[in-house]
Amino acid sequence: MTGVGVASLGDRVALVTGASRGIGRAIARRLAAAGAAVVAAARDDHAAAVVEEIQSAGGRAIAVSVDVTKADDIDAMLDATLEHFGRVDVLVNNAGIARDQLALRMTPADWDAVVATNLTAAFTCTRVVLRRMVRQRSGRIISIGSVVGQMGNAGQANYAASKAGLVGFSKSLAREVATRGITINVVAPGMIDTDMTANLGETARTAMLGQIPMGRLGTPDDVAGAVCFLASDEAAYITGHVLAVNGGMYM
Repeated sequence: MTGVGVASLGDRVALVTGASRGIGRAIARRLAAAGAAVVAAARDDHAAAVVEEIQSAGGRAIAVSVDVTKADDIDAMLDATLEHFGRVDVLVNNAGIARDQLALRMTPADWDAVVATNLTAAFTCTRVVLRRMVRQRSGRIISIGSVVGQMGNAGQANYAASKAGLVGFSKSLAREVATRGITINVVAPGMIDTDMTANLGETARTAMLGQIPMGRLGTPDDVAGAVCFLASDEAAYITGHVLAVNGGMYM
């Protein structure tokens, strides 16, 4: 399953969390198009559809049910990956949630849930696969951040903190494992045309577009292309980097 102008990932194995829809689904499809075997991880059996799509196009993929806030689920996810494909070369920490509210009204439960899913789970997933990558002396770990983690946004203190935390985590880890042939990077999308933005009212959507110099929302494929690049040999000398995919919304 290959495409014109797509960075080649040869026989590498890529594990993508939150792969059932939106950005995660696009990432799984793009990595498969580049030749990777894909483990599409999501809650319940929600990733089955993207796996069927990949397989029908001649690619290799399996779906794995995982709650990324549960360590046992993450261990089982890695076990399934190794059982089917024997190794893991790329980890994409994409699973994430938002529970928006002004900070004065935000409950501790909403804070904890967002940080647990968006930040702590990325640490747990990374820690599990990193041992394999260190032994291989190769690997790519890419976390999906957000423009909100760079510039902030009213009503999203928990979400912004979790995404900003991914940047600090990734930069620190990049320094720890650079000599082992492992790169650690972040892709920070801006406003992407997904289910979340589709539910915005016309007024909010117009205001949002007014902040984007390119005058349009991004697409999940815009983000997937950046991830595929960072997963490839073309990005072998890039680590500790935050790649913004935001149409100029934040520079």
